[in-house]
Amino acid sequence: MAQEIFPGRFTADVGRETVTVFLIGMRANRWWKMGRVAKVASAMPTMMKHLATNPEAGLLGSEQWFGRTTMLLSYWESPEHLRRFAADKDSPHLGPWRKFMKEIAGSGDVGVWHETYQVPAAGIEVVYNGMPLFGLAKATSHVPVGPGSNTAKQRMGLAARAAHQATDR
Repeated sequence: MAQEIFPGRFTADVGRETVTVFLIGMRANRWWKMGRVAKVASAMPTMMKHLATNPEAGLLGSEQWFGRTTMLLSYWESPEHLRRFAADKDSPHLGPWRKFMKEIAGSGDVGVWHETYQVPAAGIEVVYNGMPLFGLAKATSHVPVGPGSNTAKQRMGLAARAAHQATDR
């Protein structure tokens, strides 16, 4: 399925004071144990489908890369939304996490990791040139670069100014 390529330069209008960035991944440490690797990897599609059909969970968007170390980059409304999803016994996360901790963690066969950042809009600068919808612009709002957003210095803090202006109305 071909993605539309947007010629020219674009940025993101996040429309909020902060964005929670969550990186999560796994690493196949022992390729000959692909069954265990597949067992861990198989939980993610169910989680992503659940999040796509439950927008109140707070996921704004995501991108994923596959390889020996697989990574999912996701954007969330807040750290609270992320923590609520992770701890919710009715979500498809807690059960697989507990199973991983009981059956695989500590074996060295599969490594898992995550990093969470709460980023103030004033600390965000993004630009996309000749790209399909991607990253933060795909998760929030994809806007052309124009007056006031031509340089990285101008774009840095653009989201904070826009969010502040929206609250002043």
